[in-house]
Amino acid sequence: MAQESSQAVTRPGAHRVVVIVDENSNPFELGCATEVFGLRRPELGRDLYDFRLCSATPRTLMRDGFFTLTGVAGLEAADTADTLIVPNRPDTEVPRRPAVLAAVRRAHARGARLLGLCSGAFTLAEAGVLDGRRATAHWQWADSFRARFPAVRLETDVLFVDDGDILTAAGSAAALDLGLHVVRRDHGAEVAASVSRRLVFAAHRDGGQRQFVERPVPDLPDESLAPVLAWAQEHLDSPLTVAGLAARAGVSPATLHRRFRAQLGTTPLAWLTGERLTQARRLLERGTCGVDLVARHSGLGTAANLRTLLRRETGLTPSAYRHRFGPGSAAGTASTSGSEPRSGSRAASEATSEGSRSHPPHRVNGDPAGVHRAAGVHRTGGVRTEPRPPAAPRQR
Repeated sequence: MAQESSQAVTRPGAHRVVVIVDENSNPFELGCATEVFGLRRPELGRDLYDFRLCSATPRTLMRDGFFTLTGVAGLEAADTADTLIVPNRPDTEVPRRPAVLAAVRRAHARGARLLGLCSGAFTLAEAGVLDGRRATAHWQWADSFRARFPAVRLETDVLFVDDGDILTAAGSAAALDLGLHVVRRDHGAEVAASVSRRLVFAAHRDGGQRQFVERPVPDLPDESLAPVLAWAQEHLDSPLTVAGLAARAGVSPATLHRRFRAQLGTTPLAWLTGERLTQARRLLERGTCGVDLVARHSGLGTAANLRTLLRRETGLTPSAYRHRFGPGSAAGTASTSGSEPRSGSRAASEATSEGSRSHPPHRVNGDPAGVHRAAGVHRTGGVRTEPRPPAAPRQR
C-alpha cells in the first residue's frame, strides 16, 4: 500500500504529535510512530494528527550508522507539541543530550503528553519527569533501569503503561500497541480498529512482555488457545462460562486457567469481560442501538453492568462515551466503516493504580482521557477485515 506522510502538512487545530530524533535513535520505533500518527487517513475521510519530526542537529546519524536523517525541523518544534515522543536509543548508558532533556522538561511543565518507546523510558527518567511515576521499558534493561532510577516505579510484566500524561512502551513492537492505545484513547475503538487494519496488526494484544523473556522451551508446549478464543469471540452475546470454554477446548477448567495464564497472562473470565467491553464500546460508537441492547449484544447482560465496567475502563458513562466517540462527534466522524480486528484477545490486566490517580488525566480537545489500562499479548490467528454485525436478540 502506498503510504503518504502528513509530515509536511499543517492542519490548524489538529492535535500535534512531535517526535524528537537524536543521535543513534532506533529507526524501527520512529517508523512505528510515523505509521500510527503520521500517515494520511483517506479511509477515515480525515487525518487524525498533525505530525512532525525534529532534531537538535541538522544531520542526525541513526542507530549504528544505518543512515543519516536530514531535512527535519529544529528542536524548537518540540515546544509546539501536544504529544511529544522522546528519543530512544540502544546505548542506554550514554547520557542524553542536555538540549533534548531540557525540551522534555519544558513539554512536561506546560502539560504536553509524553511518550517513551522501548528505551525512551531512559530519556524520560533522565529528564526527571518519571520520579514517583509508573513506567515500563524493555525487559532486558529492567535491572539497569532500576539501578539508575530507583525513584521510578518500573513495571516489567506489561507491554505498555498509561500513567495519564506520561506513557511508556516496552520492547520495540510494543510501540505499535501503545500507539494504537493512544489512538483509541483520543478517537475511540472504531478509529483504532481502522488504523490497526491498515497496519495488519492486532488492535489488542493481551498479556505482558514476560511471555517474551528468554526461558527454556518446554518439551511438550501447551496447545494453542486460538480455536476457543475465535469461537468465543463469535458468541460474545451467549451465556459463556469457564466450564463451557474448557469443554469446548477439551480440557478441564483448571487446565484452561493454566493455559490462559501461560499464553495470555490473564484469566478466562477477565479475558471474556475485556472482549465484551470492547464489543460494547464499538456498538456505542456506532450509535445504532440503545444502552440496554448494547449490553445484551455484547454479552454484558444489563445496562448497569455495562455502566460499571465502562466507567472503570474509561472514566465515562455509556451516554458520555457515545457523545464523545459516537456519530456526529469529532472522534466518531467516519469511524463506523468496519469492525475491530480480532487477532488474539483484549488485555484484562490493569495498568492503573492509586499512584496514577494522583496525576490528572491528559486531555485531548478538552475532554478527559479517563483511566486506561496497559495491554498486550501474542497474536493468535489472522486479522478480521470484514465487519461482524451484532447478533439479533435471542428469544427467551
